[in-house]
Amino acid sequence: MADSVAEEPLGKKIRKRRRAIDMTLQQVSERVGPSIGFLSQIERGASTPSLASLCNIAEALGTSVDAFVKAPPRATGAVSRQGEREAFSLGDARRTYELLGAGFADAKLHPTLVRRPPGHVSEIMHNEGEDFVYIIEGCILLEVGGERHILNKGDSMHFQSHLPHRSATLGNETTLELWVRTQPLFS
Repeated sequence: MADSVAEEPLGKKIRKRRRAIDMTLQQVSERVGPSIGFLSQIERGASTPSLASLCNIAEALGTSVDAFVKAPPRATGAVSRQGEREAFSLGDARRTYELLGAGFADAKLHPTLVRRPPGHVSEIMHNEGEDFVYIIEGCILLEVGGERHILNKGDSMHFQSHLPHRSATLGNETTLELWVRTQPLFS
């Protein structure tokens, strides 16, 4: 697995961009939802955002995720083969993302395999479009719009992404989750 976070830490890149466009943590927080404290932790390297939250932070800062994370090489063509895709992380090597499918111009669906360690709790997030999650291994608690749902292996959920949502891994095993979003992760 290649760590796609370039030489400069993710948090420093975010802080540099925020300062370059003269935004405060308060202004970023108001646009994307995470608390000022959490944004500060990200900038200091004490926490790492989810990929969805990084998308929202990038949007608030007038850029794309590509400004902070080098997109993994994507296969060409319609077929994506196991072992040929490159997983990446956002600084926590125990939480990885694997983009499925090469995508194409104007693609509406963006599938990603997500592996998360036991005890992982995401921040509250929201974004445009729809999310679909299918649990391949493990168990998660998914809270959407204030409603809590326990999803076990084989369970799935489809929801509107503008609703505040967060998730947590349950149990002692790493989860493997298939997430399909309508909001692209990389440009």
